[in-house]
Amino acid sequence: MEIQLFSQTLNLSGIITGAAVFLLIVISRWLCVVGEYHFGKKFWIAFLIIGLAGSLASFLISDIILSTVAGVTGFIFLWGIHETIEQEERVNKGWFPKNPKRIKDGNP
Repeated sequence: MEIQLFSQTLNLSGIITGAAVFLLIVISRWLCVVGEYHFGKKFWIAFLIIGLAGSLASFLISDIILSTVAGVTGFIFLWGIHETIEQEERVNKGWFPKNPKRIKDGNP
């Protein structure tokens, strides 16, 4: 994607991709924290599904920017599997709040 500005051609592909990656990282981190709070570390399954879907979609999309964003989405969410599991340890250390309504191992 290009635009003309003062007789210069500017390529917007990099800035669009960079902004998308930044937003995806923020969203996936937020989902990691919220998902672990409500569902526990089993929420990693949602990250696996989104990660595989994004990775597969990157093969099927012909537009280079959308394909790149889909691929990055896939890999960010695949990395989120690790982060979701680690989030439980952060909660146990007291760095994040524990959900008092969620039952773990049969004990409230």
